[in-house]
Amino acid sequence: MSGSDAPLLFDDIRVGTVLSTAEVYEITREEIVEVASRWDPQPFHLDDEAGANSHFGGLVASGLHTLAASLRLSYHERPRTAAVAGLGFDQLRMLRAVRPGDRLAQTTEIVGVRPSVTRRDRGIVQARRTVHNQNGVPVMTYVLTWMVERAT
Repeated sequence: MSGSDAPLLFDDIRVGTVLSTAEVYEITREEIVEVASRWDPQPFHLDDEAGANSHFGGLVASGLHTLAASLRLSYHERPRTAAVAGLGFDQLRMLRAVRPGDRLAQTTEIVGVRPSVTRRDRGIVQARRTVHNQNGVPVMTYVLTWMVERAT
């Protein structure tokens, strides 16, 4: 890879760095039903009428669906990191319902970095991610931890 396309190695990542994407992920009605049918078959995720009669007042995406869309978006974040593996999620909060037609984007702020204790060629990065809709309203937040390559 060359220049700005090269992923950040652990030693180049600083607390306060913000990763973001110009890409958006549009949530469709069909996808809401498809994901829910397979993984979270609650009536308000499957049926327009059931959604309308729920406290949501309409069909809504599963939190699992929103998290999956966020992970998809992370592939398009810039600057990229030389990620090796995800290590976990903490403090996951679903703040607002995601509805058909919502266009999701996100920002990820680095909040912690430390060298790996067991792998000298790796470092551990922790970040707070905010997923928001087309109006800039946060719909989900979480802290994620992942392993990143170090310069050798």
